[in-house]
Amino acid sequence: MAGLTPAEWDALGLALRIASVAVIVALPFALALGLALSRGNFRGKSILEALLTLPLIVPPVVTGYTLLGLFGKHGFLGQALATIGISITFRWTGAAVAAAVMAFPLLVLSTRAAFDGVDRRLEAAAETLGAGRWRRFVSITLPLSLRGVLAGIVLGFARAFGEFGATISFVGNIPGQTRTLSIAIWELLNQPGGEDAVQRLVWVSLAVALASSFAVGLLRGRAAPVEDAPDA
Repeated sequence: MAGLTPAEWDALGLALRIASVAVIVALPFALALGLALSRGNFRGKSILEALLTLPLIVPPVVTGYTLLGLFGKHGFLGQALATIGISITFRWTGAAVAAAVMAFPLLVLSTRAAFDGVDRRLEAAAETLGAGRWRRFVSITLPLSLRGVLAGIVLGFARAFGEFGATISFVGNIPGQTRTLSIAIWELLNQPGGEDAVQRLVWVSLAVALASSFAVGLLRGRAAPVEDAPDA
């Protein structure tokens, strides 16, 4: 770590910032969708579940190309944002959008699994006592599923931190704006004499990945199952 150059530190800092913003932006939507999939039974649910997994299945460059079509200067979202003076293409905010899209399925799947582990009879008991939907979620569902949700956040952060394909095909490789750690490694691999720098950045990436994996295992391992409520 001490041997990183200023440019490498910039790439690391940018990757951390983009991953953090991506998770913060995606988390509210992931919680809402995870809860809907866990508790809801509605028409089109299977289609929604299939669409949710698309970023995990299609090549990341396809996701990036799709984002470019949506947010580019000719895309309808890009044109809508341009009317209020906002452009995210070839900016770090665009990289955060790409990272959020790639991390979103992991966030939703983890939060849904965490919500599935909560005994619904506890929520039903709170409802009979007059607790509304929001109060039940805040006081019962979220606290009992918190470790699983936190594990999903860590997974989503790690996925966003290591994002490459969707980012480079959407916002390119611009130092200080979109040149994250993964893109810096790719760039150095194509430069003569960049082996030492590649090794340094690879070790940094491995350290982040191992720390994330350890944190997820710790959160999931310490998550005690909720005991069934006594039968009435």
